[in-house]
Amino acid sequence: MMGWCGSGACRALAVLALLFPLRERGCWGLSPSSGDLEKSPHSDPDPWEVLHRHRRSWVWNQFFVLEEYTGNEPLYVGKLHSDVDKGDGKVKYVLSGEGATSIFTIDENTGDIHATKRLDREAQAYYTLQAQAVDRLTNLPVEPKSEFVVKVQDINDNEPKFPDGPYLAGVPEMSPLGTMVVQVAATDADDPTYGNSARVVYSIIHGQPYFSVEPKTGVIRTALPNMDRETKDQYVLVIQAKDMVGQMGGLSGTTSVTVTLTDVNDNPPRFTHKNYQYTVPESLPVKSVVARIKAADADIGSNAEMDYRIMDGDGPGMFNITTDEDTQDGVIILLKPLDFETKSSFSLRIEATNRNIDSNFLSLGPFSDTTSVKVTVEDVNEPPLFSTPLSRMVVSEDARVGTSIGRVSAHDPDTTNSPIRYSIDRNTDLERFFNVDALSGVISTAKALDREVNSVHNLTIFAIESKDPAQIGKGITLITVLDINDNAPVFAIDYETLLCENTMPGQVIQTISAVDKDEPLSGHRFYFALDAPVAGNLNFTLRDNKDNTASILTKRGGFKRREQPVYRLPVLIVDSGSPALSSTNTLSVRVCDCDSDGVALSCGAVAYTATGLSTGALLAILGCIITLLVMVLLIVTMRRRRKEPLILEEERDIRENIVRYDDEGGGEEDTEAFDMVTLRNLNVIRDPSVRRDVTPDTPTFFHYPTASRPPYKSLPDNVVFREFIWERLKDADVDPSAPPYDSLQTYAFEGSGSVAESLSSLESLSTDSDQNYDYLSNWGPRFKKLADLYGNSDGNGVFS
Repeated sequence: MMGWCGSGACRALAVLALLFPLRERGCWGLSPSSGDLEKSPHSDPDPWEVLHRHRRSWVWNQFFVLEEYTGNEPLYVGKLHSDVDKGDGKVKYVLSGEGATSIFTIDENTGDIHATKRLDREAQAYYTLQAQAVDRLTNLPVEPKSEFVVKVQDINDNEPKFPDGPYLAGVPEMSPLGTMVVQVAATDADDPTYGNSARVVYSIIHGQPYFSVEPKTGVIRTALPNMDRETKDQYVLVIQAKDMVGQMGGLSGTTSVTVTLTDVNDNPPRFTHKNYQYTVPESLPVKSVVARIKAADADIGSNAEMDYRIMDGDGPGMFNITTDEDTQDGVIILLKPLDFETKSSFSLRIEATNRNIDSNFLSLGPFSDTTSVKVTVEDVNEPPLFSTPLSRMVVSEDARVGTSIGRVSAHDPDTTNSPIRYSIDRNTDLERFFNVDALSGVISTAKALDREVNSVHNLTIFAIESKDPAQIGKGITLITVLDINDNAPVFAIDYETLLCENTMPGQVIQTISAVDKDEPLSGHRFYFALDAPVAGNLNFTLRDNKDNTASILTKRGGFKRREQPVYRLPVLIVDSGSPALSSTNTLSVRVCDCDSDGVALSCGAVAYTATGLSTGALLAILGCIITLLVMVLLIVTMRRRRKEPLILEEERDIRENIVRYDDEGGGEEDTEAFDMVTLRNLNVIRDPSVRRDVTPDTPTFFHYPTASRPPYKSLPDNVVFREFIWERLKDADVDPSAPPYDSLQTYAFEGSGSVAESLSSLESLSTDSDQNYDYLSNWGPRFKKLADLYGNSDGNGVFS
């Protein structure tokens, strides 16, 4: 059986327990009946029996270790001992579990347990370990493994903390004594079940005498009644939490609490003045702001909102007052126009009242105030005013130029009573139909009027002060033009009348109506009749329907398109005006071939030619065919001519010609395939008898006599070119085989006046040159061929 003892007195008891025989009593007061009985000390011990005996009971109590041990030596925790251990060193103790070997160590011989590191209860409050006694030689257990707990005993090493701090709180102003503001709470990491390390009490360090705190609960309350926000609206408190029930040596922590006094409506509005005076010009527009007044209220927010009203005044309906919701100003608005000459001042009495009144503070009222406002009207130089802002006049359409239509009148509203001059705004009378007398204001016609063009004229009349032309009044005059009968009636539309060949006599073929630009007061009444020359015709008649319409009827049947395809019927229309006006309108009636339902199939004249195409159409088609044939022939001819060259490839300088031949030759050394002298000779021309527009099979050359023309190289450049061109021109003129149309022949010739002479490599071979090309031999194998061609002075080149 194994037992343990802790530090201190228990350690002494453990030593004493080793001195007594274990047969009669177990360690730490455990009776033998609690475990298996040991053998007699006189009998030989059987080691196998010892290893396989039943598990004995442990005697355990928890180990306790103080946290934050600061000693230099390992902290003694306790001692383990087994009754199997006879002190002969055959038993050793083994420790395992949380912190074994890293925090806790055990003396394998004595069973003493020590803590080698500082322990923090707040990090880990206890450790669970396993202890076992084993045979030192075989490492076989002599006792079963069992667990025990090492608890870390708390000390006061953590100060209280406010996890929710700092705090913000509010309390209404004027609150009674003891009104709760906020509750603060501090926590202590120490063990609340051991001692007073975690027992916290609260106190107020800063914030007295306005507030207090309950020591146990942390509830903050008001300590003074009727605190006024308008005097001081914010307080900063410092609250302390101290452990050890506030005793000396306890640890403490603090936090701040910002308390704001919230507003209540405890202040009535008050005007800063009992009388206000404002001056406004009489020209102030309606709906304009006359003045702004404000009643002061020390409250804020909704507690400072107020309503204004005009209680009385000598200008009813002239003004109104509203509240500016942003500034809580009273805004006085003008409702009617001001007139200095009529009334020069107004007196108003205005009241301001709190909108939200708290019944708890009615004793501080009344929550309203009144003031007087005097509005003085300032005289300004006003523009003239028309007696009638809108004048209406009428004039006959046939009024002569200069006819008076009416009169406008305006006056100066100021006391100066300045004379007025009148004029028409020509933007409203662009064609200048009217004039106005500048002094009297009489409006008269200036041009002939036409109601059908413009029936109403809207004129703007200016009234201008003579003393101050900048003051201009405006009036509107509407002139209505009265109608006269000056337009004859005409057909309402352009009628298209169709008459079927099978129409019967007395059949209505068209109903006509009329329109008139005039507008008589009694309405239109039109009369219809056939014009006198055709009134007795045998084909058609007209019937007036007495409703401003008339019907056209046939007198006979059997109309034929071949005989007459179209009939012209003049119709006389007369209006009911005074005097009556009339007009003759022609109605065209076309004879048509119709089906059995009377639907026109074809109208107009019938062709008398035989069925088929007309002669004109046949001639047109024939002309088109001939034109197409001519165009085709021209195209074919042009294509054939393009296949044969018009001009032979003219004679050119040897430096611009490419000679092609099919003989492969003997390479660069072969000079038998062509005659280079012929190519280089500028004095050789082609035979004039050879055509220049075809390529000859075998070109022939001849030389002009030397006496007739000097060689080109002996002439100056300008003469050389001129002679060369003239020779070619003569050849083209006398050539009987040349094409009978203009041709372009190109000649290229460098001339003989250049210091460098010809740049052609072919020409340079036939001239005597002083140029030494021996240096080409020094340029390496790549230039060997050039050195062979040009470097030998004996002339044994490829063209020599």
